[in-house]
Amino acid sequence: MDYGHALEFGAFITPSAAAPDAPVLLSQVAEASGLDVVTFQDHPYQPAFLDTWTLMSFVAARTDTIRIAPNVLNVPLRPPAVVARSAASLDLLSGGRFELGLGAGGFWDAIEAMGGGRLTPGEAVTALGEAIDVIRALWRTDERGGVFTDGRFHRVHGAKRGPRPAHEVPIHIGAYKPRMLALTGRKGDGWLPSLGYLKPGDLDRGNTAIDEAATGAGRDPREIRRLLNIGQLAADPAEFAERLAQLALEDGIGTFILAADDPNLLQLYGEEVAPRVRELVAQARGTAGIEQAPVRSAAALAARRDGIVYDDVPAGLRAIEPGDFDYGDVRSTYMRGGAPGIVLQPATAAQVAEAVGFARRHPSIPLAVRSGGHGISGRSTNDGGIVIDLRLLNAIEVLDADRRLVRVGPGARWAQVAAALGEHGWALSSGDYGGVGVGGLATAGGIGLLAREHGLTIDHLRAAEVVLADGSVVRADASTHPDLFWAIRGAGANVGIVTAFEFEVDEVGQVGHAQLAFQVDDVPAFLEGYGRIVESSPRDLTMFLLTGAPRRGQPQIVQLYGLVDSDDPDTIIARLQPFAELAPLVQQQVQLTTYAQVMANADLGPQHGAGEPHSRSALVEHVTPAFAQAVDGMLRTGAVPFFQLRAVGGAVADVPEDATAYAHRSANFSVAGLGGNPDRLDAAWRSLAAHTRGMYLSFDSSDRPERIAEAFPPAALERLRAVKAAYDPESVFRDNFAVDPA
Repeated sequence: MDYGHALEFGAFITPSAAAPDAPVLLSQVAEASGLDVVTFQDHPYQPAFLDTWTLMSFVAARTDTIRIAPNVLNVPLRPPAVVARSAASLDLLSGGRFELGLGAGGFWDAIEAMGGGRLTPGEAVTALGEAIDVIRALWRTDERGGVFTDGRFHRVHGAKRGPRPAHEVPIHIGAYKPRMLALTGRKGDGWLPSLGYLKPGDLDRGNTAIDEAATGAGRDPREIRRLLNIGQLAADPAEFAERLAQLALEDGIGTFILAADDPNLLQLYGEEVAPRVRELVAQARGTAGIEQAPVRSAAALAARRDGIVYDDVPAGLRAIEPGDFDYGDVRSTYMRGGAPGIVLQPATAAQVAEAVGFARRHPSIPLAVRSGGHGISGRSTNDGGIVIDLRLLNAIEVLDADRRLVRVGPGARWAQVAAALGEHGWALSSGDYGGVGVGGLATAGGIGLLAREHGLTIDHLRAAEVVLADGSVVRADASTHPDLFWAIRGAGANVGIVTAFEFEVDEVGQVGHAQLAFQVDDVPAFLEGYGRIVESSPRDLTMFLLTGAPRRGQPQIVQLYGLVDSDDPDTIIARLQPFAELAPLVQQQVQLTTYAQVMANADLGPQHGAGEPHSRSALVEHVTPAFAQAVDGMLRTGAVPFFQLRAVGGAVADVPEDATAYAHRSANFSVAGLGGNPDRLDAAWRSLAAHTRGMYLSFDSSDRPERIAEAFPPAALERLRAVKAAYDPESVFRDNFAVDPA
């Protein structure tokens, strides 16, 4: 039976300790000859052999493309929890080039001599099945909590998950007897026997047993690749190629692994035999109409969500579905759990246009657009919908050094941008956390640690490449599509997807980075003092305030953190000294550093948020006594464990109110509060309403209809509705503070 697998060819190289360089050099020859995988036997009790893990790691470092696998790993001498860590580590270090071959044991006298336990054949199969479960569980880093198993032979009690491999590492099982074949059908990704150990008819009987076990487990038998150690190369390469083609067409073998320690034979196998086998099999499959094996497993296909035409995804556009290995790392965001029906990851503006077209063909399905996924508003994931994830559009390049003009992709993180700009002595004000993605912040506003001196992030935008709702790609700047350019700066999520930003950045040298903590007895007085000092300070100071609900029996702690854009220690201390007089300092740290180092404060790895964020936002011109009293009362309710004031004002107010869709330029402070209960949060937040004007989109998770009018003053909203009607009349972009078209 032909399972339709794409043919692959590999090498089985002796890990000789007598000539330790030989297996490495042979692996390089195998790679240069076009082979797909290089494998090594694992006999830890054999002193004539190199240790397999050490050798595979060395080979991975000395090669670039060829995959690496044990053939097969001796599980009785390799604790599965350690195997999981080792395999994931080697996969990460090699760029996703590792495959895991496992064996149940054998040579029990030698295993016992090395400290392993002797098992019966049945026990060895059970132990291998338990080992596979432990390994796969430790790779599932998207699941919370430790791993607990209580098998007969392998037990882990709270083992921490991870690291996660770079790709879904396939597990190939060396199997011959019925129980091992059944285990392969239930849990394996590949069957890896050796031809020399097989009798006539064993391949057919083995395939049948595996297929029956796979079907019984709800799997498609084609999910299981059939690999074969084929021994030595025959004297006649042409005749040998015909035999391999026959094995592929009649016995379903998809991977042929040649035992060879001769570089000339490896080269002959890779350059002459393998291409001929592929040619013969392709001809036969074309005549017989053999379909290619499924890319996704039956379990993955069963996880698909209703209403999405998965087969309609454009060719070449990366798509991650609920049943895919990578799904756990893309379903959620920094603060919000999600379960989208499909996550599309375009790599070019053209692919973004294709993704928008796919979304347009699903008008009843929610659509979320994600750059970094940090947004507190939580709009970059959903339940059962489409997510366009821009993380692959993360390039950062200098367009004009004299103008300090840079081009940045929406999927880049601000820590990466700060590091790239810092090499030139430049910086771009961009929030306070390096893990935030460029796209969301740079279309909403960008209230950062240099805001009072250098303005909002959007104030530095000079042009943008935008994919519109109809799939067209346009450039927007002050003279081309000026209305679109206006809308992008403050309401970009409504009018398109920005695939590249062009920013004019600032020269910024060393800065003073301050982190101060105060014990505060009179919260209103402290808030007033903070606001007064910030507003009266030179613009080179930008300080944020952070506190929360008071804790019974504990003093109220208020934190201030921010920057003084100066490399002079005396100037930095002078700017900070007035704050030190507001209340007793309980902790302080002031560093002379760079903006890039300040923004290097983030984990840029996968995000596994859970639940639903509940946050509210507002803007205020001054921290008045009435506002300060209202904040104190709100905090005392206990409904707001996280409360923040961000300094705006200064250069932000220099920009006219109508210059961008972000219109509340007179505000000196942005206000944000987070709580666990949305009803309690809303009730507590109402006390601030009489003292605020406007709000900041990125910090508000509510879906109240009136939030649109809060975010955009009447004139700005009217203009924005007209732009929406011109560029997105059908409201394709409707799931992120959507404005109705005029």
